[in-house]
This record gives sequence, C-alpha cells and structure tokens, in this order.
Amino acid sequence: MKPIEAHERRVANIRDSAAFEPFDENDEPGTSMLKLNTDLPRDVGFYIYKMEPGASSTPHQHGGAEEFLMLEGELIDNDGTVYRPGDVVWLAPGTEHSSTTKTGCLIAVFAEGEESPPQG
Repeated sequence: MKPIEAHERRVANIRDSAAFEPFDENDEPGTSMLKLNTDLPRDVGFYIYKMEPGASSTPHQHGGAEEFLMLEGELIDNDGTVYRPGDVVWLAPGTEHSSTTKTGCLIAVFAEGEESPPQG
C-alpha cells in the first residue's frame, strides 16, 4: 500500500474558526461552513455548518435528501421542531424549511443535492 500523498488529503479542525468560510454573506449573516471537498457544489456533500447565536438560514428546498448530526447548540426549524446535540436528522428530497438558533450551533451535514428557493 502506498502512502497518502499531501495533495490527496485535507485536514481541518472544527475548533479552528479560520477553517470556516461564510456560507452566504448576503443572505445568511452569522453562518459559515467548513468543507474539504471543493470539487462538489457548495451545499452538496459533507460539510460542517456553524451558526452564531441569533442566526437564521434562508428558506430553501433540498434538491436531494439531507442528513445532519447536531454537534453543539440548538437549532429550531420553521415548524417549531427543536434539534439538540446528539440528534441525527433525515429530511426527504424536496423538503422546504428554514432554521434559526438562539444559542448558536454546530452541525455535521450531508446533502445529496443543491438547495434552491422554496416552491411552496
């Protein structure tokens, strides 16, 4: 087995705030993401999503299923559902929602398809 070359590996730490980039500076202030696979669109694949206290996501529709693991803080969906650390969540393709956090949160996300504006 050959060693992994430097260009074949990316490592970042979720405690390093410099590793995060703004998710969408204009529409989602206070949100950022850490994504290592830059070959995929911004909101597809695996990434760490961070929301500062009081931040909200823009209403959106999922182009594929989305799964996430709450690592820290609380997230509140637009229907009032509260997600807490340890919660593992699956949302079906086509699901429309927006979320907010009072406490701030850190979420490990896997998304199958790109987000788009809600249809409904």
